[in-house]
Amino acid sequence: MLGVLITIVTVAAVAFAVTQVGGIITLLFIAAVLFLAYKRLSLIAFAATFTVLLAAYSVLGHPAGIWKGLLWVMLALLWLFTIRPLRKSLVTRPFMKAYLRMLPKMSQTEREALEAGTVWWDGELFTGAPKWEKLFATKPPQLSSEEQAFLAGPCEELCRMLDDWDITHVRGDLPPAVWDFLKTKGFFAMIIPKKYGGLEFSAYAHSCVLTMLASRSTTASSTVAVPNSLGPAELLNHYGTQEQKDYYLPRLARGEEVPCFALTGPRVGSDAAALPDTGVVCRGQWQGKEIIGIRLNFSKRYITLAPIATVVGLAFRLFDPEKLAGDVVDIGITCALVPRNTPGITIGRRHFPVNIPFQNGPIQGHDVFVPLDTIIGGMKMAGQGWRMLVEQLSVGRCISLPSNATGGAKAGVFATGAYASIRRQFNLPVGKFEGVEAVIARMVGYTYIMDAGRSVTTGAIDGGEKPSVPAAMLKYHVTEMGRQVADDAMDVHGGKGIMLGPNNYLARGYQAVPIAITVEGANILTRNLMIFGQGAIRCHPFVMREMNAARNPDRKAGVDEFDRALFGHMGFAISNAVRSLVMALTLARFTRRPVQGPTARYYQHIVRFSASFAFAVDVAMLTLGGYLKKKESLSARLGDVLSCMYLASMVLKHHENQGKPEADLPIVEWALRDLLYTAQEQLHSFLRNFPNPFLAGCMRALIFPRGLTYFAPGDRLGRQLAELVTQPSGSRDRLCEFIYRTVQPGNALGLLHEALVLSQTAEPLEKKLRVEGVKTGRITALDLPGQIQQGRALGILSETEAAMLRDYDRKVMHLINVDDFESHELGTRAEPAPAARTAAASHASADARIA
Repeated sequence: MLGVLITIVTVAAVAFAVTQVGGIITLLFIAAVLFLAYKRLSLIAFAATFTVLLAAYSVLGHPAGIWKGLLWVMLALLWLFTIRPLRKSLVTRPFMKAYLRMLPKMSQTEREALEAGTVWWDGELFTGAPKWEKLFATKPPQLSSEEQAFLAGPCEELCRMLDDWDITHVRGDLPPAVWDFLKTKGFFAMIIPKKYGGLEFSAYAHSCVLTMLASRSTTASSTVAVPNSLGPAELLNHYGTQEQKDYYLPRLARGEEVPCFALTGPRVGSDAAALPDTGVVCRGQWQGKEIIGIRLNFSKRYITLAPIATVVGLAFRLFDPEKLAGDVVDIGITCALVPRNTPGITIGRRHFPVNIPFQNGPIQGHDVFVPLDTIIGGMKMAGQGWRMLVEQLSVGRCISLPSNATGGAKAGVFATGAYASIRRQFNLPVGKFEGVEAVIARMVGYTYIMDAGRSVTTGAIDGGEKPSVPAAMLKYHVTEMGRQVADDAMDVHGGKGIMLGPNNYLARGYQAVPIAITVEGANILTRNLMIFGQGAIRCHPFVMREMNAARNPDRKAGVDEFDRALFGHMGFAISNAVRSLVMALTLARFTRRPVQGPTARYYQHIVRFSASFAFAVDVAMLTLGGYLKKKESLSARLGDVLSCMYLASMVLKHHENQGKPEADLPIVEWALRDLLYTAQEQLHSFLRNFPNPFLAGCMRALIFPRGLTYFAPGDRLGRQLAELVTQPSGSRDRLCEFIYRTVQPGNALGLLHEALVLSQTAEPLEKKLRVEGVKTGRITALDLPGQIQQGRALGILSETEAAMLRDYDRKVMHLINVDDFESHELGTRAEPAPAARTAAASHASADARIA
């Protein structure tokens, strides 16, 4: 509201000033005050400077009675607010009482989720004045020589071994030779330290491995991702006892143990606060002796690697009713590591996730008795399970799904760019049609954004960050962009894309898209509840301080801290209101730029949106309070604005990290324009749907005083992007780095690129045939092989040219042909076992009765 009042006073003052003789002095005075607010002076510095300015204005300016009286009253209030004991009594304590009533209740699991990880660049975007030096301080991610050798050696070799049609349709699993290769070459040990026999790869290398595997086989990339993400190895490495590390980590690194982690259940999904799976501390028999242990009862599903796992990571709620292990009865969420062969565990059946047969299935346990030392970290970590999970999830979610989605998108762009060049319609490559160019441009732009987010964020992780809010942003936006790229690739390929068979290189990846959308927090939940819900509290420079101060049991210390945070917050909000207005009016042209050149303006635009976003967040949180938590659509839109600014920053940093190649500028510009246009539209939509129309109008005056001024990428720019990937280029190679593109039978990506390179020589020859033969009537054949034969006979083509064109045509036809089958070759008679059908019917009947 203070920002709104400043705006109203400013507008009124300007109107008054222009009608008076002293108008110029008045305008200079207003400009000076706005400048002070823009620069974020401390309260005392602002009051002192304002006093000098007002004294000078009173002497030099034209007399203006009420107006100047109002200014002197404002100055008196400013000086009163500098007296902390007085403002505590008059403002802080009453406001703190009201604030506590507005503050939503927070469960322990919510608090642990909020406090997980670190605040990185996401925190800067909440300030309204991000310091680009912090982003530039992040070193460009680099692969060590050992990591490069792994990508060029075992990764390439693994990709050569994979036949996706055999895996997904014939075998329904990875071949035994592939399983052995994964275990013996350390694919399950990328995050395990070398001292335990692991590879101890950087987060960036881990991401690059998954990117390459995802470009070849979703089944393989999913299989490798899980043991290297949130699972037993990660939890043991950070929280395990030394005895647990010494026993399990070497066995996991050698592939002697295959891990899985069981969190999700059929009744409450991944809602840990409502976890129905229990462990009860009690006495029982273990290896012939009576010990104090835990009796587990649980039902889990969707557990990757469960059917073949030898050791099960398990999340459950631990109780100690007899207080055998301490004084607490309800100990809380706990993680344990249980061998597969422990009596009472039912494991081995498989789910079948959308025709992608990576090992995934249910696990049940009935009266499973295990020792206390199965708890990861021992009894001291009992009840700490949810904190353990969310802390590690803040890293894992930045790597696994974003990398797999990016690998799939890179493969889609690489294949589609080549296919659109070699596939002709109406005597033109289909990539030359404007509609197709627009689709390919979107694919290129989105893939660049995805890769920028993946690489820069993993680089930050290697620098020591655990970016929990960016993890949610990447999980949602990278997988959603991956979904769009998969759709676009199918659209361009047409019938080639939908006909399944050994020669189809798109459909299984297309089918797999919902997996990434769903797992590790469904995208709807991630967008509506997590990105802004966590970011607003975790990343805001004052909100967490205010919440902690208000809840501080030491009342005096709480009031002192709340007072500092509250008045800091007030100045912050006023400054962002002014900054938003000034930068919107000037299109941020006078904002400091950390670089010079064609990308400089985009840094300014991000700062402008940062100020507008921070101002809108403060108004929403102040006026809606805890109700904002229920207004999921508003939170989602603010989360979209934050995500677009974050991803735009990643695009700029990625371009810098790659040495600012000039040829990539069209891609960079398209990506930034698309992201900033989306940020503008989501902010506009937030204002349109804000429940208080008056406040929405006031915010709009400060955020969009010139209306909506940002536009989506244009057609001409899109055409440039399409041209970069429909012909061999450095930009195409950089964009699709780390995919499996080796030329070999069965690897469509390598064969497509080979054909694309040949097309650069073949196209002039085809044009020669059309101009000198077809159009003149000398060549009458309708197909290219016939035209080549006649052209050679007429001397239009030399023997070398004819041979080259025949070879090119054979390669193209091999790539664009689709598979066909005898009827008996299609389908399967496999059905769930009768017992499984009976159990499923029983569960359905029980659920119906409960409903």
